[in-house]
Formats: sequence, structure tokens, C-alpha cells
Amino acid sequence: MMMANARVIFHVDMNSFYASVEIANHPELRGKPLAIAGKAEERHGIVVTSSYEARKMGVRTTMTVREAKQKCPQLIVRHPDFSLYRRTSEQLFTMLKDYTNLVEKASIDEGYLDVSHWIHRRHPLNLANEIQSRIREELHLPCSIGIAPNKFLAKMASNRKKPMGITVIRKRDLPQTLWPLPIGKMHGVGPKTEEKFSLAGIKTIGDLAARNPDAIERKYGINGRRLHDFANGWDVRPVDPDSWDRYKSIGHSMTLSHDTVDLKMIYETMQQLAGKLEMKLKREHVASYELVVMIRYHDWKTITRHKSTMQPLRSRQEILNLAFSVFQANWSGEAVRLLGITLASFQAISESTKQLDLFSYQNDIQTEELVDLIDRINDQFGENTLLPATRLLNKKRSESPDSGC
Repeated sequence: MMMANARVIFHVDMNSFYASVEIANHPELRGKPLAIAGKAEERHGIVVTSSYEARKMGVRTTMTVREAKQKCPQLIVRHPDFSLYRRTSEQLFTMLKDYTNLVEKASIDEGYLDVSHWIHRRHPLNLANEIQSRIREELHLPCSIGIAPNKFLAKMASNRKKPMGITVIRKRDLPQTLWPLPIGKMHGVGPKTEEKFSLAGIKTIGDLAARNPDAIERKYGINGRRLHDFANGWDVRPVDPDSWDRYKSIGHSMTLSHDTVDLKMIYETMQQLAGKLEMKLKREHVASYELVVMIRYHDWKTITRHKSTMQPLRSRQEILNLAFSVFQANWSGEAVRLLGITLASFQAISESTKQLDLFSYQNDIQTEELVDLIDRINDQFGENTLLPATRLLNKKRSESPDSGC
């Protein structure tokens, strides 16, 4: 199936992970329509994922709980249990490391394996079957596995058959398996990029593959060139076992100039911390799904409070909004000496999606074009080519000899 000197990459993608973990731990849910939703007790709770039984009844991600129950009146709704999902994820990746040291965790429920060293001993399909069966038997979870010579094609392959699928994509198969697909089905192409490609006559992955790469880069920047390479089956990225652990968490803290109960000063301090974290996230091209706020009081008593989110945190305002709400919910009212914000549970931007928040989606729509333009210019001409004026102002203040910093 593959040449002896070729790379063999697996992409293991857990099927409906949150719902499947709930079913594995609560067998009475097996075979029933199940949805995992934030604020499930409220009408505006958003469905994060659902079992395949619920999907057959029309339940979809981003539906409100009320909409989902209209589609499926017998729907069972559970609030997410992130600690359980993380423990299960750790068990999964420990198991995968039994087969190779080259395991890259891409998110809580998916990862890449470089199994090239198995070529002389095991047929890749047999090995994939063994891994899939073991995950099913020991963790009671379904997964799909993509097999390919690189990470991009392996990811595309795993999406082909769900649940419990095993799919091979080879470079010579691209004209039949990949190129006829709509451009929106390509990993890394979101709705905005799909719209831009479509306006330029790029309707399929094959259309993108056939375009002049230099012209694509001129029009869409470095990310456009990367997508063009992927469309042609070119991806030299290694499976990196350290990529997840490299950024288990990032954090910044700041001692205030004096102990204070002034909420305006506290807010402005957290705004500065959020700005620093935003820059770090953008440099690493990741989003965060966990936030920790540290409060140190005037008497050095210190508390930390953790918050998980189903929405990816990427921008300064998103980080600030969540951090300040956590602070307000846990502040004793005593004078504060030091504040800190830490982010964790990272996911590559290309892997993360933002669920619609029914109370903020109109603002998201209004700012999305501007954020997209800034990111595109910075990608093409270098980081910090464009910065918000407020960040430049803060920078000037911090560099001023009278700033007290």
C-alpha cells in the first residue's frame, strides 16, 4: 500500500467525544438521543455535541437546547463534565503511546501518530484496526482513523467515515478522493475563507490545487499558500510529541502600584494582562479553553479560581471579559495587591471553532471583518504590522519614564 521509505501518519479522531464519554460512563444512555450543552437548564443553552442517535433526529451543534428539543422531544441533555473528559483524554493518549513515541496531541479528542517504523512489521490497515478495536474495548469509545503520508491528508482521511471508519488517502488518489470535494470541506478552510475562494471561482479543492501558487500567496497571504500546498498533498510538518506540552499554560501577573479596592484600576490591570496573553496566543496560533484568575490580597492571602469555556479564547477582550467576571464572582472586597491570569487547554486556531453566543453574535459579526483583515495583513507583512491604537497607547505609556513601570 505504501513505499517502504514513505511516512505513514495516522490521525485518530474520536467520534462525538463528549457524548461518547458520557455514554461510556453511563451505560443507561446507550442508544438514546443525547446532547451535551452549556447551561442546559436554560433555553439559550447551546448544543456542543450530540450522540449519533440525536443527529439522526436533526439535532446539530450550535442549536439552542429549545431548538434541539423541538427536533427531538425525547432528547436527554447533559452539562459538560470537563474533568471527566480530560481524564479520558489522558487515558487515550497514554494508550496511543504504546504504539509509537511520535504522538502529537492536536486537541482533547484527536491526535497524530507517526507509525512509519511499523511498515516492515505490520500492514497499516491492520495496525489501525487494532488501535481502533482497543480504544473501543478498553475505553468503550468509537473513533475514526485516517491513514496518509502526511498530517493534512491523514486529517482529511479521518473525516471521510464516521463513526468507526478507517480511510486511506494516498497522493496518487487526490484527483479522485480529494479534488472533487467542495472547498468548504477542506481542513483549514472556514466559512469566511470559503466565501473568498468562492468569489474567486475556487469552488473545489481541485480548483485551488490548480491555481498558480504565487498568485494565491499574493492574494491570500502565507495562509493561502499553505492551503494551496495542502490541496496538492504537500505537507512536511513532522508529528511533534512536544507541541501540546510546550504550552501547557501561559500566564502573566502584575503587582499593583498600591493595594486597592478600585474596580477601575483592577479592570485596567487585567486589561493589560489580557493584552499580553493575546499576543502570546497569536504568536503560537492557538486558542485557549481554560482560564485561571489569581487574586493576592493586601495580607498576602492568595486564591486562584478556574473557569473552563466552550468558546475558544483568542482576543484580549474575550480573555478580559471572562477573567473580570471570574474576579467579580470571587472577590472578597478586600484590598488587592496582585492579579494574575493564566490560560491553558490550547488548540490550534485551524482546529478551533467558535460557537455562536446568542447574546454577542451580532457584535462578533460586526468585528469579524476587521479582525480578519488585521490578521491577514500581519500574516503577509509580519507580526505587529497593524496594532490596535489602544495597545500602541499602552505601549507608549509603559515606555514613558513617568509610567511607574
